[in-house]
Amino acid sequence: MHFGVRNTEEETFAVLDRALELGINFVDTANVYGQGISETLLGRWIKAAPGRRDRVVVATKAYSKVDPDDWPNHAAGWSTHRVRRHLEDSLRRLQFDHVDLFQCHHLDRQVGLDEFWHTMDLARDRGQILYPGTSNFPGWALARYQAHAASRGRPGLISEQSMLSLLCRYAELEVLPSAQAHGIGVIPYMPLAGGMLSGNPGPAAGSRTLQAAQEYGLVPGADNPALQAFGRLAADHGVPPNALALAWVLSRPAVTSVIVGVRTVDHLDGLEAAAELTLDAATLRRLDELFPPAVGRPLRPGKPGPEAYAW
Repeated sequence: MHFGVRNTEEETFAVLDRALELGINFVDTANVYGQGISETLLGRWIKAAPGRRDRVVVATKAYSKVDPDDWPNHAAGWSTHRVRRHLEDSLRRLQFDHVDLFQCHHLDRQVGLDEFWHTMDLARDRGQILYPGTSNFPGWALARYQAHAASRGRPGLISEQSMLSLLCRYAELEVLPSAQAHGIGVIPYMPLAGGMLSGNPGPAAGSRTLQAAQEYGLVPGADNPALQAFGRLAADHGVPPNALALAWVLSRPAVTSVIVGVRTVDHLDGLEAAAELTLDAATLRRLDELFPPAVGRPLRPGKPGPEAYAW
């Protein structure tokens, strides 16, 4: 999300270069990130080195409104007309003939199952996508959409992208069990709760971490007893707090990878430790004590899940 918005092209390429050095080969973007600039920069980076396209798994998303006017055909949603156009625009910006993973960014309750899968099948049959996925879908929707795909004799969803962290555990209630039961890999976003779990002692005014603290209704950094104890627990394991937070997300059932919204090369520090860290039962119990499953990001009133807690 930062690429082309808060990051220059040079900074973006430096982050991607270092990530590839660390063995990170999955890059997630969306047509709405920077109004397409993120896809453009990612495409340029991949194009800059021979053979890089085959080394990187690229995912993008569509759903959101990207046109400035209010014409009906330009509204947000998952109609076949909109999605086909958005996908073609994404491929043009990425300079690809196909994307590896194409995700519906949000659940569209006004589009039926037949049209949803017609749209995905059309893109797959045209060779524009390899696998279909979703983002911000509730557990019941994963079950319905997967069953409908099976009834049509077509492969279903390969992945779901949900918000999940020690400070936002709602996905554990329904999304993760449904995904696990239906063979869907989960790739959580915001695993550090906007930086709240990164060990930042005092977020600066205007920072994303301070914004996240306000969203979660929590006191950030050194003034929060639970976050202080979390920092000590990470130190006991010999890792930075961000590594412990990521390791916990990776330990959840159905989670196959985790999306880290890095903005600088330094933000990649600790990822190797997270991938190598195995949490024992005592550590998991302690994390449950610090961040109980029933307590998390406040729910938005009058909203169903996942809109009540996700982006």
